Amino acid sequence: MNEKILSTKKNGMAMLVLVILLYIAAVGGIIFGGINSDKAYGVACIAVSLAWIMLGWILLLGLKVLKPQEALVLTLFGKYVGTLKGDGFYFVNPFCTAVNPAASTKLRQSGDVGAGEGAGALSIKAGAEGVNIATGMVDKRISLKIMTLNNNKQKINDCLGNPIEIGIAVMWRVVDTAKAVFDVDNYKEYLSLQCDTALRNIVRIYPYDVAQGVDTTGDGIADEGSLRGSSEIVANRIKDEIQERVKNAGIEIIEARITYLAYAPEIAAAMLQRQQASAVVDARKLIVDGAVGMVEMALDELSKKQVVELDEERKAAMVSNLLVVLCGNHDAQPIVNSGSLY
Repeated sequence: MNEKILSTKKNGMAMLVLVILLYIAAVGGIIFGGINSDKAYGVACIAVSLAWIMLGWILLLGLKVLKPQEALVLTLFGKYVGTLKGDGFYFVNPFCTAVNPAASTKLRQSGDVGAGEGAGALSIKAGAEGVNIATGMVDKRISLKIMTLNNNKQKINDCLGNPIEIGIAVMWRVVDTAKAVFDVDNYKEYLSLQCDTALRNIVRIYPYDVAQGVDTTGDGIADEGSLRGSSEIVANRIKDEIQERVKNAGIEIIEARITYLAYAPEIAAAMLQRQQASAVVDARKLIVDGAVGMVEMALDELSKKQVVELDEERKAAMVSNLLVVLCGNHDAQPIVNSGSLY
């Protein structure tokens, strides 16, 4: 289904004024006919005026008002006739009906507000689509604005099998109203489902943290890609995956961003201990590397300045003492040697 933009002129105000004037004329016609009721043209004038008063309101059904970045998909007796786009006051065939299967669908996205729960509760939406509180009628206009969909957090296993919780925010908009309305049953629910599916397909490729021997690009070579360290790349891949899935629904994905990322609660404590242990090992390695360099420098300086002559056994003892002092968790307790060197 291809979108067809209606070239209807914005003549809604002229039609409204015409209908009002005709109603005024009908009232005048009834009065005139009543005065001349004994004549044939008086009776005809009354009949025509009454017919207009009873049926003239039908033309008011063809008046359509659109605000900026709104569209209205119209059908005539089940046949798609076109889409109104652009702000203005329009007049169309009064027998045309607007179609929007997703008008009453509420998601966790910008513009949707959940109403109170319970029987008979109305869902309220602040925006172009939703329920009109005054009339109780569903507004069929389609918003062409950029919307933000914030789906619920999902629990997904990464490529190493670790369960993680992840959430994304997707910026999207409708670019083809005909496809959005006629090619899918409900374009909002369709988008939400495809976001969940695309997120699951991409996340299972990556580990949470950098892991050895994991190929995240599909080129057969292990790399350092991860959900935590390559969030920008992961988000772009999620965006492309969603766009590929929703292009047949007339939807454009502008951006996708990871809003929440964490290990699942059942393994979060164990993974925290693992990260702490890894940090301790890295810190110890750095301390040992620095201590060895300091010991080497101390021995070189003592030998160079001929402060003291040390044999191999004394050097080994000195190295041991210095390493204990430099690598220990506590401050060293000094011991003063008051005897001879040997």
